[in-house]
Amino acid sequence: MSGALPQAFWAPQAWLDGGWQSQVLMELDARGHWTRFSAGQPAPAGAQRLDGPVIPSLVDAHSHAFQRAFAGLAERREAGEDDFWSWRDRMYGLALQVRPRQLQAIAAQLYLELLRGGYTQVCEFHYMQHQEDGSAYPGDGLAMSWALAEAAQTAGLGLTLLPVLYAHAGFAQPALRPDQRRFATDAAWVWRAAQAVNAAGRPLLNAGVALHSLRAAHAGDIHALQALVGDTPLPIHIHISEQPQEVRDCLAATGQRPMQYLCDQFAPDARWQLVHATHSEPAEIEAVARSGAGVVICPGTEANLGDGACDLPGWLGQGVPLSLGSDSHVTRAWVEELRWLEYGQRLVRQQRNVAADPAGGQPSSAARLYQAALDGSAAPAGLASWGLRPGARADFLVLDTRGSGLLGLPAAQRLDGLLFASQDPVWAAVHVAGRQVLRQGRHAEEARIAAEFEACMAELWGKD
Repeated sequence: MSGALPQAFWAPQAWLDGGWQSQVLMELDARGHWTRFSAGQPAPAGAQRLDGPVIPSLVDAHSHAFQRAFAGLAERREAGEDDFWSWRDRMYGLALQVRPRQLQAIAAQLYLELLRGGYTQVCEFHYMQHQEDGSAYPGDGLAMSWALAEAAQTAGLGLTLLPVLYAHAGFAQPALRPDQRRFATDAAWVWRAAQAVNAAGRPLLNAGVALHSLRAAHAGDIHALQALVGDTPLPIHIHISEQPQEVRDCLAATGQRPMQYLCDQFAPDARWQLVHATHSEPAEIEAVARSGAGVVICPGTEANLGDGACDLPGWLGQGVPLSLGSDSHVTRAWVEELRWLEYGQRLVRQQRNVAADPAGGQPSSAARLYQAALDGSAAPAGLASWGLRPGARADFLVLDTRGSGLLGLPAAQRLDGLLFASQDPVWAAVHVAGRQVLRQGRHAEEARIAAEFEACMAELWGKD
């Protein structure tokens, strides 16, 4: 990732302004941001020619990096029933063990896998803050945050760090449970952490803030953080309406469903990102749409945890900004997330092409979902713009048109094949801020990253 950036790239095709255009010249500045796009241009001398069609990467808008070390290790049921809450109790066992060095190793492996999955920016919903006994780390107390920043720098993708306000075990609980002791923060702590990260001036690193949930951040906590943030243009994330029990508890405590309560009491705006938003009623969707807030859907995790399927036609129909998250990291590629998003709807509704909108001029489910996730990518990360647009960071993916699911497809239907027919890796190259970080899935540091991750897993779980 060293050396001078190219001044321009040329692609035989590129997904530009919501569709495929041919012979596209893409110019960028010395900071690695786009300046101009020109279609129908023969490749000029001096432009770097790309070997395949170009599409923008996506932002992974919701990540708990440490849970990558738990992926695949909660897929057995020894007795009784298993649900989100029993999974959470087991996950806490991991959360009480991981140290900064281990978190860095886990996150570096994850972030490399996210690059392979077509993401070039990740929003880290970061609540594992303190030492194993709950006491603060020495110095600025942000040892776990800097571990994540180092991991992102090693992998070469952008990181939006979201320190989380986590103060209560439930709607009626004044404090946290003992097994949540590493998470304990208040509004002042979260605000200081976000300011420290933004003041660091590291490349590809910025910070917003997060509230764990309405059950973990009560009204006073939320108002306190809102007062500190004020009009600062930082992203504000919150888990909401992931589980039916959460909805029932919120009704019992407030008399309202979670998203209606949030909209009525705290006036969210376009900075707010509502993560999961699985269980909704039409009036809630309308309230969120009026607020300007976005939703972050995590289809792989929501399926894995048995959360349920969101009202996708409702969110799309109201024009609510939508982005994707990999959350617990049982899935780590946006193609799979979008496939799960559509297939979940097909299973629930017993229909096909649920996301398609022929009346609105978009008969392709793949194109509508991808464009929605692309349009929704900037706000969760606190970025002004995203994609192949002047001013956006020059992040992009080069398609391998000979990959499984793409070989022989007409160019106009490559997105359809990518989402619903591809199985193998499909990126010939991945670029971040104009620099190539992966070629055919290979990374300069992949051997070291994998070795450190494997050693960390042996420490956490033991060897066979």
